[in-house]
Amino acid sequence: MNVIGCLIPGLLAGAAVAGAASSQAQLLLGTGFYGEPTTYSTFSYEMLRLAEGRARFFAAANVIASVVAGLGAVFLGVSFTEALWA
Repeated sequence: MNVIGCLIPGLLAGAAVAGAASSQAQLLLGTGFYGEPTTYSTFSYEMLRLAEGRARFFAAANVIASVVAGLGAVFLGVSFTEALWA
């Protein structure tokens, strides 16, 4: 869910950069609607539980993979919408 939550604001940011959406729409939709399901509260709790359970390697690997996937999703969203409307 967090990766999808990163993709949607990326799409909105790309649309705003390309002039297909206003920055107000980007803020309303990106922060207002899609910011809620990506609070990372469950993510941080799971990492804490893994680290406390002596699975620190898996906790670190999950953190790295999640951050990379989230950044990749934002980049993909921005690139897609810029190519679509440019």
